[in-house]
Amino acid sequence: MEESSELEALLRWAAMVGISDSPSSSATPSRTSCLGHSLAVASFPDAGGRGLAGVRDLKKGELVLRVPRSALLTSERVVEADEKLSGCIKRHPFLSSTQILTVCLLVEVGKGRKSWWYPYLVQLPRHYDTLSNFTRFEIQALQIEDAKWVSDKAVSNARSEWKEAVLVMQEIDLKSQLRSFRSWLWASATISSRTLHVPWDSAGCLCPVGDLFNYAAPEEEYSSDVASSSEHNDTEGALDAKQLDSYSVRLTDGGYEDETASYCFYAKRCYRKGEQVLLSYGTYTNLELLEHYGFLLDMNPNDKAFIELDADVCKISSWPKDSLYIQPDGSPSFALLCALRLWATPANHRKAVKHMFYTGSLLSVENELFIMKWLAKKCQQLLGRMLSTIDEDNLLLRCINMMLDQPSCVEGVEACSCRELESFLQVNCLVNQATESQLSVKAKRSLERFELVIKWRLSHKTMLLNCVSYCQRISDSLPSQH
Repeated sequence: MEESSELEALLRWAAMVGISDSPSSSATPSRTSCLGHSLAVASFPDAGGRGLAGVRDLKKGELVLRVPRSALLTSERVVEADEKLSGCIKRHPFLSSTQILTVCLLVEVGKGRKSWWYPYLVQLPRHYDTLSNFTRFEIQALQIEDAKWVSDKAVSNARSEWKEAVLVMQEIDLKSQLRSFRSWLWASATISSRTLHVPWDSAGCLCPVGDLFNYAAPEEEYSSDVASSSEHNDTEGALDAKQLDSYSVRLTDGGYEDETASYCFYAKRCYRKGEQVLLSYGTYTNLELLEHYGFLLDMNPNDKAFIELDADVCKISSWPKDSLYIQPDGSPSFALLCALRLWATPANHRKAVKHMFYTGSLLSVENELFIMKWLAKKCQQLLGRMLSTIDEDNLLLRCINMMLDQPSCVEGVEACSCRELESFLQVNCLVNQATESQLSVKAKRSLERFELVIKWRLSHKTMLLNCVSYCQRISDSLPSQH
């Protein structure tokens, strides 16, 4: 009930400050909610939780939400209204724009009900699962060295940025609990996961109501555009060709528009009434989603598995290292395939086939067989060095889900016979809670983060296994050598 009342208060406040989901700027604003013309808050348990649904059929390119600049929480707005904060920031020019916005957020939180953004701030998430919030045990459980390095760096960066900003927070007499590293982690995760781009501040802005949209990977959106558009191909109110052309060149689902001094959001594809309207933040791997947003996708078309390559592979090709990866279906990226083909070609023959290499052409059956066998072997070796198998990870996930759904079901946990789960419970002092009827909030959060860890490493291993299968299929499809 408390969450519901906070949401209602937010929507009433949003309507008062000019936030609207009406396609027409001349529409009479509601006094009770900024939503209702195009969108409504709804629950999507299996697709991001709380989000925004269409209250009617929405056409691709249609304006679905407008948030005036005055409603955006920006460093500019907060600093302008606080002379002491302004002077302090000027005395500490080493702070990044993101650090400044983080401090500004904590300043507004410290004001409590006196903050102009209080109805928005009070309904922000109480915790996040971004990598900077991961414990040492959770980071090690990722198993993959690259992922552990990224996680360690996220934790280290968060702490160093906090240490740099503490002096500023002390000088402005910010409440002691808001100066803590724990508060900084919360505020910086809020900035990382919820800000939107604005042209005047590289840190971006917090956008009330606009941050209720859940994420859709770019490829997912575009795949259904044609089908959805044909379903909406009615003559009444149909978009004309000129409109469609203008909408098709939009690179994002929204952005700040000087013409209306508002942050505007558009439907990237057609949506049916009741369907969740999603926002694409950009193209991210699952590790990047975890790092910046604190979640991952079960089916992420933009996920990548990087493998250790011989130094010569990178040296002899002009492809950037981050373009050499395995895709979710197991196939090597175009760049990786081309680089491996050139690497597998004898040095004295490379110049003659380089023109074929850049077009992605098969160089020879022998060459292709060699790189498929090499790639499959590399993936098998990586899987063999993992501390757990795919089957063991799936079993561990089932045990975690069992504990989250039925905390008192200790027999199920024991049935897992999983040392890693036992270690996790001991490290987090949760051994006794395994038999209780309800997990504490702290225990539940720890288990949910651990679940994210296992899901991530399982998806990574699955990509490697898919690559082994892919290489076998390609090898079997090639003409036999005599």
